[in-house]
Parts: sequence; structure tokens; C-alpha cells
Amino acid sequence: MRVAMLSYHTCPLAALGGKDTGGMNVYVRELTRSLGTAGIRVDVFTRSQDEHVPHVVHDLGNGNRVIHITAGPETPLPRDQWAPFVPVFTEGIGKFCAAQDIRYDLIHSHYWLSGLAGLRLKGEWNIPLLHMFHTLGEMKTRLGGTVEDPLRRQTERTILRDANRIIAATPAERMQLQWFYQADLRKVVVIPPGVDLDLFHPHLMTEARTRIGLPKDSQMVLFVGRIERLKGLETLLRAAALLQERGFLSPACPCVMVIGGDPDNPQEEMRYLQELRETLSVTNVVTFLGKRPQTELPLYYSAAQAVVMPSQYESFGMVALEAMACGTPVVASGVGGLLYLIRDGRTGYHIPDSDPAALADKLQKLLSDERLRQELGRHAANLAHAYSWERITDQMLTLYESVLAGTLAADPAVGHIH
Repeated sequence: MRVAMLSYHTCPLAALGGKDTGGMNVYVRELTRSLGTAGIRVDVFTRSQDEHVPHVVHDLGNGNRVIHITAGPETPLPRDQWAPFVPVFTEGIGKFCAAQDIRYDLIHSHYWLSGLAGLRLKGEWNIPLLHMFHTLGEMKTRLGGTVEDPLRRQTERTILRDANRIIAATPAERMQLQWFYQADLRKVVVIPPGVDLDLFHPHLMTEARTRIGLPKDSQMVLFVGRIERLKGLETLLRAAALLQERGFLSPACPCVMVIGGDPDNPQEEMRYLQELRETLSVTNVVTFLGKRPQTELPLYYSAAQAVVMPSQYESFGMVALEAMACGTPVVASGVGGLLYLIRDGRTGYHIPDSDPAALADKLQKLLSDERLRQELGRHAANLAHAYSWERITDQMLTLYESVLAGTLAADPAVGHIH
């Protein structure tokens, strides 16, 4: 089987923590690698954003490749300039495949812009299209994070109508597709993302702290992710201020660490958070670390007493799954995929979004009760094993085979892990 994977706006090999890099990069990269191990040939097509990077990169194992297609300037573009270059990107894929005499069995696209390209290629190549949205324009608009382009919401509806299958990360996302887009649920299959258990596994906390340069007896709370309003970092900073007032965070120690963004060249949201940090008098408590290689993340997860995801919207929550695999409890908003991923009181805690006091209360429990933290962390690591990429890839292959056979999956929620 040969698969054309479309990831238009972000390359799966890009460094994490940037404005437009995150869980989707990890998902596309790790799924492609795991499919390769299972004998599936995959080419990942993405828009070239650096003329100095080879257009064909063999970094995904088992002959699977990332192919950078020139579509517009070979530089990162602002979000509002992404859509106009999709037709050129699509045409570039067609020319590459014609020159290489490559034929695919199916297309698997990610995010609405890739789906737009996938719809055209589906017609030209006469093969099935599977699509995963990762985030939904309607949800982001309703939550007030951004007012999404009407073209996005219109395109999402078209993809739902014309794609052969839609892959949702959780039952919550599946129901959102029905509520907000009136999707045909017979086409929507729930298969969650996986986690690399060879990389993400528990390290001794004392050893992890030594390796990242943190005192062994200090308190540590960790956030990992993009620096944008919907991620809820303001809630974390205000909770840190409350914990400092209560004496649970020492102003002499960087107890709250934030991985993501570029604090030395800050965008609008980072600048706002840096100013808020000063206003709340938690400058010495909260440290913006910027980007970190994914290979270092297990050390940070293992060094933390809690990982925090105070998001207003998460379609899944890859960071939560990685932290759990490292044996670290997660305190997260009770939204989207986080409701399904985190077991409240067993692997971490749910809190209302935008509620600093609730977040501070749960963190205080974990910071003051080492036995509780270890118990929740142990359950978290056990649950994460259900999300191994081997298991998730088996589910994806079952879906691929059903699409090629022209049948609907017997159970639309085949991938839901109880």
C-alpha cells in the first residue's frame, strides 16, 4: 500500500514550540514512521519554507519521505497568506508524482488546507481521501480565540461531505462534527493519536532534574505547547501568583517552566504574558524557556510534579499523553480530548477553563502530597501504554483497508480507548 500524506502548512520535521508547530507535527511524523515499520510506503507532502532544506528528505525510516513542494516564497508565511498558495501546492504535488511516475492507493490529509488540496487530488487521481482536522474553525470561532476565515468553515463542510472518511481524535470531536457541521457520522471514525513509549517513559525525578539543571528539592510545574490565547497560559500565571501568596512556590526558584514560543523575539501573546508576569510579581517564579528538542521533553516531564494544560480548546492533547507516559500527573481543563484522556482523580485532575483558583487548588494538592503525586503518576503511565503507536497504527491500517475495500467501519468509534 502506498499513501500520500498531506501536511501543507507545517513540516513534520520542524522544531516544536513555534507558532505553527505542535501536536500535529508529532502526529504526522510518528504515524508515518509507524506505518513504515508496518510495511506501508508513505510520502509526506508539505510546503517548502526554507530554500536551503532539500526538497526530498529521507528522515522518516523505511524509505518514507518528506517532500517539500515550492508554493509561493520558500519562507514561513503569516496565517492569512496560507490559503492562496494551496492551488500551486496541489499542482506541484501532481507534477512531482508525474515526473517520478508514482501512484498512490489513498490520500491522508491533515488540517483544512491540506484537505483542500486532497479534494482536488482525489478527483484527479480517482483514489480515496481520508482527512483529520486536528482543530475545527467553528470551535475556535465560538471560543473567541480567533475569528476564523469563512473560507475555512466552508472548506471544512466540503471536506466532510466529499472525503471518504474523517478521522476524529476523540468521541467529543466526533460529536462536534455532528453538532456544528451536521456531519454524516457513518463516515467519522475515532482513532486517537499515539505516543512513542520508547522516548516517553518515566525517569527518576532526581536524575531528570540534575540533567536539566534544576535543584532536586525545588517545586516544579510545567507547561509545554504553543504560545497562543486558547492555550490558557494567563490562567497558569494567575494560579502561580496565588500559589506564591500561599507559600507553595518560592520566589527564589523558577518553579513554573513554560516550553514553547520565543521569549527573546516575542510575538503578541508572548509579550502580553511577559508583561502579565511582571504585573503579578511572578517574574522569578515563571520562566519562559522557549523551544526545546522533543528528545529533551521526557526529562522535563519527569522532573515536574505536574504538567498543566489550562486550554480553552484541545481536540486531543498530545502533551498530556506524553506527560502521562513519563509518569507525571496532568492538571487540565475539562475540554475536548482532555476530558477523555485524563481520568479525574486517577491520572490527574480536570478543572474549569479560565479558573486560576481551581488550578491553584489542584496544583497545591500535588505539590504538598508526594504520595498522591506518585500514585497518580503511576496510573497515568499505565494508561498511556494503551496509546502505543503500534496499537494506533493497527487501527489506522484497519481503516485504510476498509476504505480500499469500499466498506464502512463496523464500529464508527473503533479507536476509542476505555
